[in-house]
Amino acid sequence: HRHIFLDPDPDAARSFAERRRLFGLPRSSWRDYDGSVISEGGGVYDRGAKAVPVSAQVRAALGLNPGVTTLSPPELIKAILLAPVDLLWNGGIGTYIKSAGETNADVGDKSNDSVRVDANQLQVKVIGEGGNLGATALGRVEFCRNGGRMNTDALDNSAGVDCSDHEVNIKVLIDGVVSAGELPADERNALLASMTDEVSELVLRDNISQNFRMGLSRAHAAPMLEVHRRMITELENRRGVDRTLEALPSDAEIDRRAAAGTGLTSPELANLLAHVKLSLKDDLLAGNLLDQAAFETLLPTYFPAPVRERFGAAIKRHPLRRQILATMVVNDMVDLGGTSYAFRLAEEIGATTEDAVRAYTAAVEIFDLRSLWQRIRTAPLPTSVRDELELETKRTLDRASRWLLINRPQPLAIGAGITRYRDGVRALADAVPAWRPGPVADDVLQRSQGPIERGAPRELAEEVYLLIHRFTLLDVLDIADICGRDAAEVAALYYTLDKHFEIQRLLTAVAHLDRGDRWRTLARLAVRDDLYDSLRALTVDVLTTTEPLESTEEKIAYWESTNRSRLVRARGALAEIDATGSYDLATLSVAARQVRSMVSSGEPVTAAKPAADRP
Repeated sequence: HRHIFLDPDPDAARSFAERRRLFGLPRSSWRDYDGSVISEGGGVYDRGAKAVPVSAQVRAALGLNPGVTTLSPPELIKAILLAPVDLLWNGGIGTYIKSAGETNADVGDKSNDSVRVDANQLQVKVIGEGGNLGATALGRVEFCRNGGRMNTDALDNSAGVDCSDHEVNIKVLIDGVVSAGELPADERNALLASMTDEVSELVLRDNISQNFRMGLSRAHAAPMLEVHRRMITELENRRGVDRTLEALPSDAEIDRRAAAGTGLTSPELANLLAHVKLSLKDDLLAGNLLDQAAFETLLPTYFPAPVRERFGAAIKRHPLRRQILATMVVNDMVDLGGTSYAFRLAEEIGATTEDAVRAYTAAVEIFDLRSLWQRIRTAPLPTSVRDELELETKRTLDRASRWLLINRPQPLAIGAGITRYRDGVRALADAVPAWRPGPVADDVLQRSQGPIERGAPRELAEEVYLLIHRFTLLDVLDIADICGRDAAEVAALYYTLDKHFEIQRLLTAVAHLDRGDRWRTLARLAVRDDLYDSLRALTVDVLTTTEPLESTEEKIAYWESTNRSRLVRARGALAEIDATGSYDLATLSVAARQVRSMVSSGEPVTAAKPAADRP
């Protein structure tokens, strides 16, 4: 029995109670619904009827013309699909939406040909899904390109899949301990039932995290278009993804969007996210990183507390432990680090997926990013501001990750990297503004003011915009180790030299360069690295010619007195560049080289690297 249910002005509490009653009533249909609960002008009608009466209330709810008093069931269903409402929820079977360029034959769902509508005719703002294939892939893209909001059905239904995965993995574990005699068989079902609510929380946590990632991706879609183009090409060439079958845009379509200043739509971003996660999981399962000690404490967090507490040893023996770990690690890195995080590290410095996981894990812990992200995601502030703050933190994640992969022995030892830098970074972090009182205060004030005015808590916004200034503590701690000097002494000198030679101004100019294609991106990163390396080398140069008890100003004055000719030449060249009034890639490259020329040796300074660095 298929019906059309119309309740134009529903009482949410009463209708929910009645729906719950029907849910518990065996073999029920909409015909069993209590008509007294339905608002005036509504009713339940058989889809087999010749005509359905349309009341004034239904006409208003569906935005129909005043003269419409009856409609055939297919016409009424079309009117419901085309209604000017906030949310259309599709939880059923069948494809109801296609793109204008597709025919009903293209869709391949003949039973719904009579009710199907074109995406560009929809007036709804958001489409949510509990069913599958409610819209064609091209219909989704068309709806979003016309201002609508929707994902893929796979993404909207991912909590159901996650719940099934948890169920299977928990039952595999429980059945194993029953077979081993560690749990009486008659306690099995009660134990499973006791974990229902916690499994729901674990699943929803994953789902919420993934949707935060989708929101960030949508907010940053236009400027990331060229990166997304290269990611799609890589998935096509190296991973066997069929972009036409997956409804990912062609190069010609991406060109059109670039010209229009738009990016990938939400369903395209959801598809990209899915393929990125699958390919990264494949890479991890093919290697041995998941078997290392750094991830020992992660696996138990997949399981509810009753299992963690009673069967910790069995969790370690779980036959699918590597698959579970791969899913957890990839979800965390992609949802929090970004869909393109691993790809960009591969493109920029040739990092493997395992390299990316190592760098991500270490950088997040060193800079305590997880707690900062949690604060951003739970603070009461507008979504656009939340996105802005979280995107800002990714600058430090990206820079710290590249730094760890360039400056530390490879493969990066996660535990050793964290041990080497975490405590030092956290000990020095609060003093950074005092070491660079002018530039840091001005930058943080300028960049945090907008988000604060739009609703961000001041303390949180200032913490977020201070983060990038703390990234350079990695260099400070390395220099202190190389030179055998106190980290606070090194930091004071490092930040003073930064201000003295206006290196931050050059770095800011680099940040404003056009990212363009891959090669411009790599060139921009090379200039930035050169500036950071030069500041690092300048600091070492000054330290090796001065004494710890001298003040920072005395150190710099003495060093300058012994290097006057080099400094005069370099400063003269920098003044000429500055006089041009604008910076581009060429002038900034020359400027970086001039800063480098101030160093006695002119060579970058690196920490001594041991022959073997255990994970």
